[in-house]
Amino acid sequence: MIWYPYQQMKTMKQPYKIIDAEGVWMQTPERKMIDSVSSWWSVIHGYKHPVLNEAVKSQVDNFSHVMLGGLTHEPVQKLSDKLQEFLPGDLNYSFFSDSGSVAVEVALKMALQYYVNRGEMERIKVLSLTHAYHGDTFKTMEVGDDEDYHFILEAYGEKKDVIHVPTEIPALEAAFEKYHRELNCFIVEPLLQGAGGMRMYDISFLARARQLCDQYGVLLIFDEVATGFGRTGNRFVADLVQPDILVLGKALTGGYIGHAVTVANQKVYEGFYGDDPEKALMHGPTFMGNALACSVALKSIELFEQEDYMSKIQRIEEITRREMEGFADSRIREVRIMGGCVCVEVKDSGILKGFQQFAYERGVFSRPFLNCMYAMVPYIISEEELVKVLDTMKAWFL
Repeated sequence: MIWYPYQQMKTMKQPYKIIDAEGVWMQTPERKMIDSVSSWWSVIHGYKHPVLNEAVKSQVDNFSHVMLGGLTHEPVQKLSDKLQEFLPGDLNYSFFSDSGSVAVEVALKMALQYYVNRGEMERIKVLSLTHAYHGDTFKTMEVGDDEDYHFILEAYGEKKDVIHVPTEIPALEAAFEKYHRELNCFIVEPLLQGAGGMRMYDISFLARARQLCDQYGVLLIFDEVATGFGRTGNRFVADLVQPDILVLGKALTGGYIGHAVTVANQKVYEGFYGDDPEKALMHGPTFMGNALACSVALKSIELFEQEDYMSKIQRIEEITRREMEGFADSRIREVRIMGGCVCVEVKDSGILKGFQQFAYERGVFSRPFLNCMYAMVPYIISEEELVKVLDTMKAWFL
């Protein structure tokens, strides 16, 4: 029996069965529907893309996987080289893993060990945002701040080594002034906090964070698992403010295969480099650098570049703003739009009860959560398809 995610199995609604998918459309036995959430924000090129299909097929004919312990291969070398060229500044050192949560775990482990390697044993605390979500493994839950997902941690009592701050510069400055000697890193979902409620904030907060991290010698980590590859309207938020460690996942492979990467800058990498084996990063996911995942990720990045996806994302935002302009309802708290994301936050989560089935009957797959009705569409979506998604969202209130 399948144990489904984020569900009480006794009372859960029967999931929709997908028998085929192509472009932005998924097919159930009964109907076709637009995937308005890109399979948890990953399928940016749509389904059954011929270039990505071919990348997987051609690699399978050679081999599907070999471990990176004592071995290497061309797909992982090419992807690492491409990321070094593709990412800003000196974010040059790629440590691969098999999921976004694990990649964040690696980033947090890097930050802690960076200071342990320097003999700064007091730097055991992490600064994080309120309403943060960084994954469902244990350390990522600890640095997260969402009781709806991570209430299980209450069994451990009060967090001792994680400090949460709102996206307000005075609060950020106060936290650094108080805790800087104990901090090893500040981790953020830059500009757009996803699972914590699609919360959006200004780049000035991150610019100030970079200054404070430099001033106090703290590492800055950007978790761009959800925000990377254009979702905020920027290629990466790291293009605007550069972190010391960048985490990518989800859209890295165009949603084809689970894979992620933790990318460190020169300073962090040199903190582990030397003759002492105890200063090495002792981590190694079995499927890190998987050849199938690396092959499809490389082609996904090439598609992103060659087909000018940033223009596609800009057009998605323009259409969304046009269609949602002036839309209001007494049950709505706020409508937020950023890049390839639109969120309708309602005043009570009960207002959205039944919306998923309502959307399904109109040919749209949606998955509202908490008090958020949202869309993060594949970037290949047509104007007509996007308008259909937005009209469905509005129709729930009208």
